Amino acid sequence: MKILFIEWASFGNNDIKAAFAAEGHSVVSYPFSNRDSRRDEELEKDFASFLHGEVADVVFSFNYFPVISNVCKRENIRYISWIYDSPYVMLYSYTIINPCNTIYVFDQELYMEFHNAGIQTVHYLPMAANTERLSRLLPEETDLTADADPMRLPYLYDISFVGSLYNESHNFFDRMTTLSDYTRGYLDALMQSQMKVQGYNFIQESLAPIMDDLYQALPMDPNPDGVESKEYLYAQYVINRKITGLERDELIRAITQHFHFDLFTPNQNYTMSNLTNHGTVDYYRQMPLVFRQSRINLNISLRSIKSGIPLRAFDIMGSVGFLLSNYQADYLEYFVPDEDFVYYESKEDLLGKINYYLNHEDEREAIARNGYEKVAQNHTFRHRVREMFA
Repeated sequence: MKILFIEWASFGNNDIKAAFAAEGHSVVSYPFSNRDSRRDEELEKDFASFLHGEVADVVFSFNYFPVISNVCKRENIRYISWIYDSPYVMLYSYTIINPCNTIYVFDQELYMEFHNAGIQTVHYLPMAANTERLSRLLPEETDLTADADPMRLPYLYDISFVGSLYNESHNFFDRMTTLSDYTRGYLDALMQSQMKVQGYNFIQESLAPIMDDLYQALPMDPNPDGVESKEYLYAQYVINRKITGLERDELIRAITQHFHFDLFTPNQNYTMSNLTNHGTVDYYRQMPLVFRQSRINLNISLRSIKSGIPLRAFDIMGSVGFLLSNYQADYLEYFVPDEDFVYYESKEDLLGKINYYLNHEDEREAIARNGYEKVAQNHTFRHRVREMFA
């Protein structure tokens, strides 16, 4: 099968293209700018012309783009998209019902929302890892003896976290400087309540009493071709991101009261005692080594992810890293807690489990190996390609 790959700066490009090739498909790339592409006549003409020249069997992209879907609809060609971002407002474009679409989301609860609304083009597909590439990855200075295990590298970090802290100066929440005292108090109480609850997010359904004030402080309107509500926009793009930032900061501060913490994040100004901020790391080369050379890899999911397993979690387990994550319901569909990974239910639980697993190395390493083997056997990009084309 010939696949026309919509190529933009997304995570996993190399891995999915390698999986397509390994499964016997040919791939041709169409360079694309990841912008809010809903209508663009010039782009539509160019893409249609490219389609005519390549005569592909199917179009594929990470994330979904209405402008691509509209062209595929006119050209009568299947468009497969796999969404790994959350939130992703273009999912609420009217175009998702185009019959050419097969749209995969990694969050089972989100999929059920579309399913219950009668949307038949949206399906559930978890994320994946390229364990073949990850298992071969070694530091450049590594000099292994003949009988050494390349998947067991020396540890450099006790506890690490790779990801954004959502506390950068451009975040939407902190732009709302004109909120009334009532709204600010309402939001503070709402966010503190949500931070105490894992597995269910009630922000969007709680915003009606303060919507007018939110809009005055930071105007946000639904897209003309979309069905998303204002409550969705403020909950997912403003408030849940702020909660995630507060939660990550609170947990990191609690951890550093007892342990050293290694952080890999874009915000290099974030400092505190007992913490080393390494800045960002390269997704393909450096990040997997951080996961493999950390005794404990922390995952604190973005609060807009309802039940799904984030890509970071698959990357950790696929790198033979020990995963300690917040609770997400989809884990239990595929992995066994305390056997393949470990989840925490509160700040106190997190600290207790960090202390336990730092002091039980054999048990921790067995869990990391089990998680890797489970991913390698069932959750690689090649597995997902087969599921897509089945």
